Amino acid sequence: MPQTRTRSRPVKCCDFTRDIPDPVRNQLDKNGGMEGLLARIPDPAALYAGSRLNQALADPIRLTVMYALLSQPLCVCVIKAVVQIADSKLSYHLTILKEQEFIVGEQQGNWIIYNITDRGRQALKCTEKMGV
Repeated sequence: MPQTRTRSRPVKCCDFTRDIPDPVRNQLDKNGGMEGLLARIPDPAALYAGSRLNQALADPIRLTVMYALLSQPLCVCVIKAVVQIADSKLSYHLTILKEQEFIVGEQQGNWIIYNITDRGRQALKCTEKMGV
């Protein structure tokens, strides 16, 4: 679990009886108050998993690899030629994509052939809907 940062100075909390604008207070009350609001926020593990997923999709190199694999399965040497980065950096990016199950690598003799997964295809569709 990631460590949380501590704030360098205390944060003033508002007085819920007077500091909240009426429309916000009314909606908050309607939805169960602070308890209701907090109940709608996913648990920390789910937030962390969502954050990792978004981080995996937030890098143009990883998106380039995924789009290249949409066309066909590729070996590392072809992926490297597409993204034009050092072996160690490519390994790092491939590991992140594999951890999120966006791609899989299959050993074929001396080669590892990478394929995009259904989850990877779905993730790319989501990024396209968001404007990529």
